[in-house]
Amino acid sequence: MDYVIEMLNITKEFPGIIANDDITLRVKQGEIHALLGENGAGKSTLMSVLFGLYQPEKGTIRVKGKEAVIKGPLDANALGIGMVHQHFKLVHNFTVLQNIVLGMETVKGGMIQMADARAKVMALSEKYNLLVDPDALISDITVGMQQRVEILKMLYRDNDILIFDEPTAVLTPQEIDELMRIMKDLVAEGKSILFITHKLNEIKAVADQCTVLRRGKYIGTIQVADTDKETMSEMMVGRKVNLTVEKAQAKPGEVVLEVKDVCVKSVREGHEQNVVDHVSFQVRKGEIVCIAGIDGNGQTELVQAITGLSGMSQGSILVNGEDMTHKSIRYKNTHGVSHIPEDRHKHGLVLDYNLAYNLVLQQYFEPSFSKAGFLKKDKVNAYADMLIEKYDIRSGQGRETITRSMSGGNQQKAIVAREIMKDPDILLAVQPTRGLDVGAIEYIHKQLVAQRDSGSAILLVSLELDEVMNLSDRILVIYEGAIVAELDPKETTVQELGLYMAGSKRKEAKQDA
Repeated sequence: MDYVIEMLNITKEFPGIIANDDITLRVKQGEIHALLGENGAGKSTLMSVLFGLYQPEKGTIRVKGKEAVIKGPLDANALGIGMVHQHFKLVHNFTVLQNIVLGMETVKGGMIQMADARAKVMALSEKYNLLVDPDALISDITVGMQQRVEILKMLYRDNDILIFDEPTAVLTPQEIDELMRIMKDLVAEGKSILFITHKLNEIKAVADQCTVLRRGKYIGTIQVADTDKETMSEMMVGRKVNLTVEKAQAKPGEVVLEVKDVCVKSVREGHEQNVVDHVSFQVRKGEIVCIAGIDGNGQTELVQAITGLSGMSQGSILVNGEDMTHKSIRYKNTHGVSHIPEDRHKHGLVLDYNLAYNLVLQQYFEPSFSKAGFLKKDKVNAYADMLIEKYDIRSGQGRETITRSMSGGNQQKAIVAREIMKDPDILLAVQPTRGLDVGAIEYIHKQLVAQRDSGSAILLVSLELDEVMNLSDRILVIYEGAIVAELDPKETTVQELGLYMAGSKRKEAKQDA
């Protein structure tokens, strides 16, 4: 059997944690091999070892049958290994062409020669149907296009072993279908692909084999065609996982959140425009209303206007009938508004505080946690321990753990715990499961449904279409800052939703719904 990659007995340690514990992975020539695992299972670490970003403590790597020592990405490239990272590595004020040839430029007489490079890039983009505009600036093109640029970077370097790290996290359904087609085309040309993901339906769609990691250990390698999603998720999490959201029919009560004619202006490309364009809607008690859209269509600015993180140029925000437009963030926090933010590091946590302090960030000033300006340490610790237990927040040193060192999934659980424990009237959940695995997603979905059923109003903002369809009671589609449709998840399809999100279909939303 010809293996293009053999990673044998790889062990990689960081302080206090063995990220990869004696893992063996073998990839055959011309196959798509998926790497599946929960957050913190060690997938990205293992691929970073293969790409030379980390050096393993133990183990050997063979590339095309020969033992290799990979000291960095240049060594990996020389062996034909390329990687598309989860967060793209592109220079935003360079053009597409400049990004593709970066580090591989042809120089004659001190001048960069771009003509040959352009010809090669255009030939590759034609051959693999990766159509791009070589002269467009990265900052002006969509995320889906940026991904094509990353793939072309690998092909330009003649890489034939391609690593894709969570490549679909930021794409629309149409772009995901397109990427899957491109991956199949690449393999048909004889390339081999390693595909890191925790989305089971994508593995079923394209992968030949799948290796499962759990908590840094190798669990097994399976033939995808012979294995169902339930078995894969059980291998990944270590228990049975319910892949559908179980929820009763919503019973909407009175209006909690009312957004009236909100506009947010921003200067883009030198001229001022509305990034949130006359948006109005209501969210009632006991329902989950989802704002669905492709990243960058005004969702972030809309949520920041509602929470008070940034201003708005016109409109008003009412909570339980009270005008909150000009109230402080603390006033909103103590008057029924909770917020699971999109960027957990920037707006959700103080990364250098311990877990206990992060869990009382919005309540530490209340009499139960402080007296005469001093924190009641024992009360804070007892509250933190109760939340850690109830929400299964895992960390090395419990409540004393510095939050920065926790995995993304557990940081997210901490924020969800803190925001839900306030028993809010309106909970703004912005991409609450971004980058999380099926176990953590199942858990957070259950919490949101329980919160809805206990009478909270929930405004969900999500790019994950499965989440939108499964969790919402009503869907509002946002495109270029405006609400272009209101849909019932029971009466629409993912494909139809994708068309509204891409702006190729619109219908007037009912204002009074």
